[in-house]
Amino acid sequence: MYKKTITKTLAILSLCLAFTISQAQESNNGKKLWAKSILNEKAPELQVEQWLSDAPNTKGKFVLVDFWATWCGPCRRVIPELNEWQEKYKDQLVIVGISDETADKVQNAKDIKIDYYNAIDTQARLKKELEVKGIPHCILLDPQGIVRWEGFPTLADHELTADVLETIIKKYSK
Repeated sequence: MYKKTITKTLAILSLCLAFTISQAQESNNGKKLWAKSILNEKAPELQVEQWLSDAPNTKGKFVLVDFWATWCGPCRRVIPELNEWQEKYKDQLVIVGISDETADKVQNAKDIKIDYYNAIDTQARLKKELEVKGIPHCILLDPQGIVRWEGFPTLADHELTADVLETIIKKYSK
């Protein structure tokens, strides 16, 4: 009788632990990705060829990396929102835009005003490592460098919004 009770208790505790672990991680919930998924994994090292802004200090902060291009309409539409988030969450979040175009192309793009950190990497090293096939593509890292959100930021039913951002920041802040 005592052995059965212990076995049942251990089984229940194991189920509870498995449920808790599964709830602690983020999920893509069947979201279409145009890149390799690295959700809940350590992000690769941020590699850029040239900073067009100052290089950011990311220590202890969430980092949102946005892969974009000057010719990309959806990328351009996301920029004003990223600018707002950089200002609103500047104590907790660093936003980095990375284009694989030349510095001249990015700096001479008309009607683009980026208020967050901006870099180029004409070799597209990080973009290739993540197998990004469609832009804009964003990854959101927690302060430990773990990817907590990834994808096309305006994808219907899977948008990266201020509410999603705030929820992740609250959940993974120390």
